[in-house]
Amino acid sequence: MNHEPLIQLFMDKPGEYVSGESISQELGVSRTAIWKQIRKLEGAGYHFEASRRLGYRLISVPEHLSTEDLAGRLEAKIFGKTVHLFETVESTQNLARAAAEDGAVEGTLFLAEQQVNGRGRMGRGWVSPRGKGVWMSMVLRPSVPIHFAPQLTLLTAVALCRSLKRVTALPIGIKWPNDLLIEGKKISGILLESAAEDERLRYVIAGIGISVNLEESDYPVELLEKATSLRIRSGKKWTREAVIADFLKEWEQLYFLYQEQGFSPIVTLWEALSVSLGKPARLITPQGDIVGVPIGLDESGAIRIELADGTIKPVFSAEMGEPL
Repeated sequence: MNHEPLIQLFMDKPGEYVSGESISQELGVSRTAIWKQIRKLEGAGYHFEASRRLGYRLISVPEHLSTEDLAGRLEAKIFGKTVHLFETVESTQNLARAAAEDGAVEGTLFLAEQQVNGRGRMGRGWVSPRGKGVWMSMVLRPSVPIHFAPQLTLLTAVALCRSLKRVTALPIGIKWPNDLLIEGKKISGILLESAAEDERLRYVIAGIGISVNLEESDYPVELLEKATSLRIRSGKKWTREAVIADFLKEWEQLYFLYQEQGFSPIVTLWEALSVSLGKPARLITPQGDIVGVPIGLDESGAIRIELADGTIKPVFSAEMGEPL
């Protein structure tokens, strides 16, 4: 059954209940087929209200990103000048990586309304429902040695945090290395994956997931204690194109600054936005747990941990637990 006639039937009667019987007669299909199609539409982001006596009423339709709207808002010179928008993908990271291998220019952006296999750091899954968040990956081609790649992750976190704070006025901070939190709950994920040759980065694929307009019902129950969205925290919906455009502008400005002045300005900005510094924490590493107080970043991007005996230990890769 083609869903377009069913959607149009509801659109022609905005706010009204339409009985299953009248839909069946108008479209020439069974009521079971109607029920199945409405379930599919709900999975695609349409919201219906059902009444045994009255039938079905269309409450809301999914919002779709507009590349034209985004282009009109875009102030970045390179980032996002070429945009590829998809309805449903496994992962935007995969698409961006394939494009980078084929020579895609720096700043080429991949957006999806829905990811069915989005992933975060350390192989974790990422909740990416249709039409409610920003699920994106972008091709970067920085002229830096491979061991500078972690610096780009921290730079991206700074850019996203500064942008979202400006757009929403919400109290957003960075948990090392790149998680964005509001009062302890995560609103964004950042994953940078790179390819190198002769100790130089060939390209970096920067994947960003921003939980913009997700509602509590979009999250598995077990994640509600750890995750939130801009909509949940602010009580209002946000225009995703505006969120993307502002982030790309901030990201590009910091990227250029980094290329001109190195990592030092990024360190200063990251430390000012961090919610991890000065609080005892446990860091889980492949070599074992480290307990200490994070006191800042070093010039490479490692977190500097003050241990109980007063020594300072740089940690390059770890999972930071909750403050002790």
